[in-house]
Amino acid sequence: MGRCTHKGCGQEFNPENNGPESCTYHPGAPIFHEGSKSWSCCSDVNRPVLDFDDFMKIPGCTKGQHTDEAPQVAPKPQPAPQVDLKMTSSQGGSETYSSAPVGTLSPAAPKESAPAPKFEEEEDDLSAPVPVGTKCRHNGCSVTYQSDELHRKEDGAEAECTYHPKPPIFHEGSKGYLCCKRRVLEFDEFLKIEGCKKGRHVFLPKQKADPQAEQFTECRIDHYQTPTEVHASVFAKQADPNTSTVKIEENQVFLDLYLPAKKRFRKTLNLWGPVNPEESSYKFFGTKVELKLKKRDIRSWTLLEKTDRDLGNINFTFGVGGRTGTIGAKELILDDLNRARA
Repeated sequence: MGRCTHKGCGQEFNPENNGPESCTYHPGAPIFHEGSKSWSCCSDVNRPVLDFDDFMKIPGCTKGQHTDEAPQVAPKPQPAPQVDLKMTSSQGGSETYSSAPVGTLSPAAPKESAPAPKFEEEEDDLSAPVPVGTKCRHNGCSVTYQSDELHRKEDGAEAECTYHPKPPIFHEGSKGYLCCKRRVLEFDEFLKIEGCKKGRHVFLPKQKADPQAEQFTECRIDHYQTPTEVHASVFAKQADPNTSTVKIEENQVFLDLYLPAKKRFRKTLNLWGPVNPEESSYKFFGTKVELKLKKRDIRSWTLLEKTDRDLGNINFTFGVGGRTGTIGAKELILDDLNRARA
């Protein structure tokens, strides 16, 4: 089995099954300009990309036979040496000139390079099945997966990967990797730069936790009651009324509140007593969500939610006063019997 040297291919091939359209490749040269990357042969079809991995995935634009011959590199024209003509003598109206090479300029002081960005290596997810033929994701490694015994087990014959742990760098025509010092000018030579680190292949990387992923949080809930209603305040500051959900049922209240900084509060309240959903309501404020639950009867609720604990003689009294820092009622509320006596 040979390996094709065509740009954009790099596959292993059997010379006996090498048809006229077995290979899809790029006959042109790579173009790197101001961060964009493309191929000269199909830049009008395949748009330039910025990421090197995306550049390597640009499909070939020409079909042909695989080949293992080394690609031909066109010789670069040698620039003519610069000379400085100086008049050496002037006699009888004739001037004589002689040439001397231009003096070389002293090299400028090297600029301080910016610190390289941090790069976290990927880790292979050994629990995930890998399709046969999947290429190793490491830069500088061209191994394709065949089996766990061969490529993923520690004692596998081809389990060791030789690769570049950091991304490539292209600067003023030179090409290389941030992790090692070698630099070349030709793209074909760049692809041949041997890896500088040994480790395990990465066919399917582990999924990393998204630091911006949604986080569930807790919110304080306070409440008070009157003979006919229960008022509950859910202290969910700046809850989004457009995406949040509050659903009141006879024996439950479902809360799903979306908060700033990708936080979320979700809770189901198993109410102490039954309520009338049609006459109950809720309202969003800047610092809380206010629930107004209409009781189906006038009995006093010992707690807001049902519990299996033995509460003894604890009672949830009616709110009649209310002080700074509480959510108690601000006025005296009487039931029908006490209202008649008053």
